[in-house]
Amino acid sequence: MEDKSKYRRYRKGVSSPTSTCMHGSYASKNISTSQSNGEAKVACKSCKPECLCCCVCLNVSSSTLGSQSSKKDSGICRPVRKIGAKLFKLGDLGSSNKNVNLLSGPFSPSMPSFSALPSTSRYNKRAVLCGVSYKRKLRLKGTMNDIRNMKELLIKNFKFPKDCIRVLTEQEQNENLIPTKHNILESLRWLVKDCEAGDSLVFYFSGHGLQQPDFKEDEIDGFDETLCPVDFLREGMIIDNELNSTIVWPLKKGVTLHAIVDACHSGTILDLLYVYQREDGIWEDNKPPSKEPIRKHTSGGLAICLSACEDNQTAADSAVFGGKGMNGVLTYLFTKTIQEYPQITYGRLLQNMHDEIKKINRSRCNNRLLQHIFNRKIAQDPLLSSSEKFDVSTTLFTL
Repeated sequence: MEDKSKYRRYRKGVSSPTSTCMHGSYASKNISTSQSNGEAKVACKSCKPECLCCCVCLNVSSSTLGSQSSKKDSGICRPVRKIGAKLFKLGDLGSSNKNVNLLSGPFSPSMPSFSALPSTSRYNKRAVLCGVSYKRKLRLKGTMNDIRNMKELLIKNFKFPKDCIRVLTEQEQNENLIPTKHNILESLRWLVKDCEAGDSLVFYFSGHGLQQPDFKEDEIDGFDETLCPVDFLREGMIIDNELNSTIVWPLKKGVTLHAIVDACHSGTILDLLYVYQREDGIWEDNKPPSKEPIRKHTSGGLAICLSACEDNQTAADSAVFGGKGMNGVLTYLFTKTIQEYPQITYGRLLQNMHDEIKKINRSRCNNRLLQHIFNRKIAQDPLLSSSEKFDVSTTLFTL
């Protein structure tokens, strides 16, 4: 009999009714629109002043999801509905389409090569930190705080040299460091290029995440997970298959890659072979179900991914942590836990973040001010996946 928790993780046709402001949304190639202008008449109930972008739960047609009674049109706020309608007119969401204007303004279609970047010495620790704030309708206000927190953690706690950390944000002066699809993929190739035994590599992403139908039939649930670069409306999204082939395949024996992804639907964003089921304390098989063999493994190295939520969930940005501005829930809890418990295991790290989310939700229920500010609880379960099984209860987390 199929494990109930596994069914819950891979049930993607139903949106969570308890999400707050989100990093992404459900996505599909076929969208049903009833208004000619592509705009919903009622604003999403999740829209609050502290929210950055509400859940973009677009209505998925029966041609994609089959005949399920749960396929309803969730609340969609006006600006996101318009952008979603434009996005899905592109056809294949992972492909390039240069006839659509960028959400965040014009970029040159021909980027200079990365030779324009300062050269760095050979380090056994390298990191790519990507924070996408977007603009206008899909703006996220917490990504810059997330990038600062992650960079500080890598330098202070894990002794990463500053020169080996490549940061991509819209605020960078070097146009090669703007988080476009091209630049992100080029940076990921730089991250794993000529990797050697003993190397510790880190890929961090804070931004929007979406889903699209799986056309290669290599997903258990029939959906590919995606990341949204700043120019995703023009160039398309980065799908999990491409991430796997770019930064998982090249990992040689003795090389370790950690991906920390603070985005919606990011549970299996690297398409790694095993997913850790925290409640049962076991690793679940996530191998491709396709009849034809599809490569998802490394070249002998180890890839580990810590995701903000399960594939069928959305991830929140929140101001509930205090201080100035917004923070991604995963990023804030991850950096806070590592700083408080430097010698923590993977299992305890995952459990601590789950406990903190529960604590935040309980405090909201008992605090009238928080009840007034936040009418939705944080409904995301951080997820751990890996290219191979290991004992999470005894293995210390390190980068």
